Amino acid sequence: MNDTALVLVAHGTRSPRGVEMIAALADAVAERVGPTRVSFVDVLGPSPAEVLRDIPGPAVVVPAFLASGYHVHTDVPREVADSGHPSVAVTRALGPDPVLADVLLRRLVDAGWQPGDAVVLAAAGSSDPRALRDVRRAAALLSELVASPVRIGYVATAEPRVPDVVAGLRAAGEKRVFVASYLLAHGLFHARLADAGADGVAAPLGVDPDIVGLVADRYRSGIPAAQRAVVPALIRRRFASAR
Repeated sequence: MNDTALVLVAHGTRSPRGVEMIAALADAVAERVGPTRVSFVDVLGPSPAEVLRDIPGPAVVVPAFLASGYHVHTDVPREVADSGHPSVAVTRALGPDPVLADVLLRRLVDAGWQPGDAVVLAAAGSSDPRALRDVRRAAALLSELVASPVRIGYVATAEPRVPDVVAGLRAAGEKRVFVASYLLAHGLFHARLADAGADGVAAPLGVDPDIVGLVADRYRSGIPAAQRAVVPALIRRRFASAR
């Protein structure tokens, strides 16, 4: 056990079920690596800055996002800067990653998908082209596992929308269409997928042992950088107090 804290940063949702899922994920991660704090960049608190201000030692921030858009590239760094914490390392986001593709496939099978059925990867969407590129990578990883093309549909920002993609596949002659929810937790976005016209909608990625392991791996990868920042921070503090 080391003294480097883990701060899990999620988007935030008004769905109690979604909030409970993020809390459950943090609890499962804590069983592997030690105390894990949860923060949110939108909708509800605490914010990453608020959590970091309460942490005396080094910290690793793990963005619990499936694609790296505005929240990862702008919100998280801003929150870290606003916290004033001198010893923080920020890891890369959770997705895209082959681990997530494996979980997506399991969720599809649980929803009734069978080889030969069409698949639509449903993502929240973003106006950031970097995030859309990450979603395309996630679709490619899933496509390798299902051995067929995976179409992409968006729930909110960006086009095409999930119902339009499902309808297009029906018009093209696909008999069964399933939606793979590229969302971490339950909430408004996932609820909308029920009206997409698919034969089945897979559950969100949620709390899965492999995702817990992925968060733990991200955390461990950031520990060296967080701890390297401790000594320079102490030097700055001592220099400032001596002036």
